[in-house]
Amino acid sequence: MKVLQTIAGFGVLYGGIATCTYDLIRAMRNIGFPLDLLTLDVRNPVDRLISKGEDWIKILPNDSVTPYEYSKGIAQYLKSKEYDLYHTNGLWMYCNHITCSMARCKGKPYIITPHGMLYPNALHRSYWKKWPLIQLCFRKDIYRADCLHVTCKAEMEHLRNFGYRGAIAIIPNPANLPDYLEEITLAKSILLGCNLPKKFGFLGRLHPIKKVENLLYGMAMLPHLQDCELVIMGKGDKNYEQFLHNEVKRLDLKNVTFKGFVSGREKYDQLARLSCLFLPSDSENFGMIVTEALSVGTPVMASLGTPWAELNTTGCGWWLDRSPENIAHIMQSVIEMPTPKLLAMGDKGRQLVQEKFTSAQVARQMQQLYEWLGGNGKKPECVYE
Repeated sequence: MKVLQTIAGFGVLYGGIATCTYDLIRAMRNIGFPLDLLTLDVRNPVDRLISKGEDWIKILPNDSVTPYEYSKGIAQYLKSKEYDLYHTNGLWMYCNHITCSMARCKGKPYIITPHGMLYPNALHRSYWKKWPLIQLCFRKDIYRADCLHVTCKAEMEHLRNFGYRGAIAIIPNPANLPDYLEEITLAKSILLGCNLPKKFGFLGRLHPIKKVENLLYGMAMLPHLQDCELVIMGKGDKNYEQFLHNEVKRLDLKNVTFKGFVSGREKYDQLARLSCLFLPSDSENFGMIVTEALSVGTPVMASLGTPWAELNTTGCGWWLDRSPENIAHIMQSVIEMPTPKLLAMGDKGRQLVQEKFTSAQVARQMQQLYEWLGGNGKKPECVYE
């Protein structure tokens, strides 16, 4: 069975969509299911492709034009190559539409992974740009899809509200766990025993929807600021970054550090140094950083706009409203928490990742979905019709 995934951008600056697409395909190839990825080369001189030269990544010269990123090269490739199933990542770009359109022309099944782009708040951002695209092509692309892939039940409900009545597969993003995690996790237990100030953190794209300022407001409520520090990791909207810097100065927070973009081992090292990771976003259709933090034994507080109720039920973190008051309460609780209890929460988080989110587990679920859509298997349990 030949499968092609497509994505409009595959650079580091494209964010979590590109990362989880890469992790999923690599995981599927590791279990013996080959598939290709089609994308355009990066154009921004400070960007770089998320790849290590793999031959299954079909990188075309970036000939895109207009904000819709029309690409003659993408269209020619799809027209000239034959696959049994097509799977596109994201919406609103020409790459996504032409993948769906070409699959229909060839009489082949296709899947769309919206990556949260049909959440109401995401849909309403720049709606004046999206509405014509919905009317011209994307409503048809979505409604005629053989399956939509989401990462949680909340996202499935939003797709139903959008009007889609076909099959929906709920498959989480894979936790791509590097070999050096055990070494990092061991160092974490030693670090937490050193009686240092508790370190809190945020890691992700800096954008107003992430509500990072709530961490600043929560920290400002703490009675003894010398007991903790806050590390903000990531890059993004320059105006928002400046706003955060200005708020730090206004609140006179001396213990806030901006680390910029981190990746690879440095990312996991930084996550392991945290006593708690905070994800106060308006919404997340998954939140890959949660599994990454849990994998190194770091508890997580995630907002109700994320699909992480399991943080409460498994005892490896907190899933609650992201108000500054709640954030301050969690920070103070972690500051006062004995080290053995904090390490026990971390162990529960690592166990959750191992039980549900490893790359091999997620890859097998996607393989079953592909085989079912290709007529070679029974309907997977993760599919809702």
